[in-house]
Amino acid sequence: MKKYIAEMIGTMVLVLMGCGSAAFAGSVAGTVGAGVGTIGVALAFGLSVVAMAYTIGNISGCHINPAITLGVYLSGRMSGKDAAYYMIFQVIGAILGSAILYAMVSSGVNGGPTTTGANSFADGMMLQAFIAEMVFTFVFVLVVLGATDAEHGAGNLAGLAIGLTLVLVHIVCIPITGTSVNPARSIGPALFEGGAALSQLWLFIVAPFVGAALSAGVWKIFSARKA
Repeated sequence: MKKYIAEMIGTMVLVLMGCGSAAFAGSVAGTVGAGVGTIGVALAFGLSVVAMAYTIGNISGCHINPAITLGVYLSGRMSGKDAAYYMIFQVIGAILGSAILYAMVSSGVNGGPTTTGANSFADGMMLQAFIAEMVFTFVFVLVVLGATDAEHGAGNLAGLAIGLTLVLVHIVCIPITGTSVNPARSIGPALFEGGAALSQLWLFIVAPFVGAALSAGVWKIFSARKA
């Protein structure tokens, strides 16, 4: 049970810090305290992963993302039961993080362009959004699988490599969808946002899962050649 609770807390922190940075300081950077812009929000998500990787990595592996869990499962590194429970607790954690963020926004003011950090795409941009979420999840999960490989991975530097990759993904993808590459991260905020965020939520579940499945397939090929 400890690893499931760890995944819940880790995902809660990711949503609270990442989406919180967008809600409270996501406006274009200007004077001190006026905003952090795209780079700042990207760093908030990436640094959250780094922090949690070195906090709960030795307990659960620090997936804090159902797409990563799917990739790990399809790579044969965990059981179906564990994968299912990981995903459930990740979603619970994302909802908790979103609830805390919603409470803070509702009880005060926020200076960012969003109140929940929900993902969305513009009218007529569904294909662009799907491709972006699929491809960037593919890249992200592939890095995770490589960095955490038992024999040839990055060892203690894996958390840093994964977090920096998430920063890179956010820098490119934030203008397109706000960047999900994580179904749990999208589910939590969408529940509090409602409206278009809920109607578009399917894309931020399906596309990351497709990307994760592709990365698992590619990593199996890499592993076979390596062996």
